[in-house]
Amino acid sequence: MSRESDDDRETADEISKAQRPADRLLSDMMLTLCWVTTRQQKTWRPATDVYETDDSIIIKVEIAGMVERDFTISLSNRSLAVTGMRCDPDAKLAYQQLEIPYGHFRTEVFLPYAVEHEAVTATYKDGFLTIFLPKVKPHHVPIADRDKNATPGRKGSVSSQ
Repeated sequence: MSRESDDDRETADEISKAQRPADRLLSDMMLTLCWVTTRQQKTWRPATDVYETDDSIIIKVEIAGMVERDFTISLSNRSLAVTGMRCDPDAKLAYQQLEIPYGHFRTEVFLPYAVEHEAVTATYKDGFLTIFLPKVKPHHVPIADRDKNATPGRKGSVSSQ
């Protein structure tokens, strides 16, 4: 019986010896992975509503704890992007619960209509960034008669946006 116990101990010792380098390798990989993960920045998307009135498209972004200079609003063709960074102002020893996102954020909206780029305005109040985008007014273009035999007084029009 003692022979079996000696064999079991030898086998356990061999397994333990083989496991140590594997444990070191895994430990080194985990340290590297943790270092990479902490250095990687993720962009988050704030809650965003888009609605319209007869005259405007309105975008409302819920993003508390900011000041006006923390936002960048970009409008290109029919796409509007709001970007920025919300910093966590308080130093903490440890988090008990973390649901409020901090760091870089971005929200992008495709606009269903053409807008007057020069007339876009934005306000920030009570944690909401509100962007007003006036719709382009339709422009009616009269159609000139090219045929001299056309019926007098009959003109059409073309509407464009």
